Amino acid sequence: MFDFEPCRMPAEAEALREPVRAFLREALRDYPASQRVRSWSGFDTNFSSALGARGWIGMTWPRAYGGQGRSALERYVVLEELLAAGAPVAAHWIADRQSGPLLLRYGTETQKQAHLPAIARGEMFFCIGMSEPNAGSDLAGIKTSAVRTATGWRLSGQKLWTTNAHRAQRMIALARTSVAESRHGGLSQFLVDLSLPGVTIRPIADLTGERHFNEVFFDDVELGSDALIGSEGEGWKQVTAELSLERSGPERYLSSFRLLQLLAGAAGPQVQEPLLGLIGQSVAQLWTLRQMSVAVATQLAEGRDPVIEAAIVKDLGNSFEQQLPQLFQALAGPDIDLVESGSLNAALGFLLQTSQSFSLRGGTREILRGIVARGLGLR
Repeated sequence: MFDFEPCRMPAEAEALREPVRAFLREALRDYPASQRVRSWSGFDTNFSSALGARGWIGMTWPRAYGGQGRSALERYVVLEELLAAGAPVAAHWIADRQSGPLLLRYGTETQKQAHLPAIARGEMFFCIGMSEPNAGSDLAGIKTSAVRTATGWRLSGQKLWTTNAHRAQRMIALARTSVAESRHGGLSQFLVDLSLPGVTIRPIADLTGERHFNEVFFDDVELGSDALIGSEGEGWKQVTAELSLERSGPERYLSSFRLLQLLAGAAGPQVQEPLLGLIGQSVAQLWTLRQMSVAVATQLAEGRDPVIEAAIVKDLGNSFEQQLPQLFQALAGPDIDLVESGSLNAALGFLLQTSQSFSLRGGTREILRGIVARGLGLR
């Protein structure tokens, strides 16, 4: 399933590291250290525009759609550097990671031309319309419906936990378009302009007081006939492919990286066990997760659909991300002064409050392990 030979990045991919680091040194020069611990949840439209101007959004897409025709591993290197630096990438993240590739694979030529170049410029932002009340990771249980009309579709229902819907211009929404024998049948995906009449967005505060999540209501929203993405009734297949993109990237093991980085820097040469062991063990786990994630990226670049492998990466990556702040909290002692290390204290406090959600976004552990079991013929 996984090739555990050491993943050596091609020379053209490694060549991108220093230009990206130089850009980040300048772009983040005055960016508060306390904000960097937010990893890929930091939202800054100006940063996204600057990144797009350098061709580092939609990197693998054809030039005809605003991309650079780069390889998946070149893109991977750029993502690693952005995440390691704690860059505020949330504005364009979903559009670059999955909405754009979904449109590239299933969208009409009109949909591609209207959206992909704007995404690549860092000017158009997307959110994901999947989860609903009583149908979180169990997407087959959604109730939102889309009914054909004389001019297109009428969308009705509700989405929940929709990240950055209050800041996005577009949503790709999963809706039920027909009754089918299978729970996974009769589902379709739609491109929704969030400024349309009938769309209501209400932000939800999290434990930190920030508002990333939203509930979104569709009250008989009129969509044009060109809003359908791909084929009617093929939504489940399309969503499954989309989630492979969401579940396997470096963000699935680098969300807590800033804490590890600050911890290693603050520990100093005199650090003793068990803190030394925690740092060493965490670095080893990080390396292994990276190998697995790069292997999935390679498969995606080859046109394969590594659903099982992506689920494994997310499950193991989330466990790593959640355990790190808890272990550090339990082990921190005289080797580390949290009062003197303000950035480290901020990183620990933020992750202790937010890391529990890491195993919810993109699919719970139970859902992921069910995917793996079915894929291996165990269920």
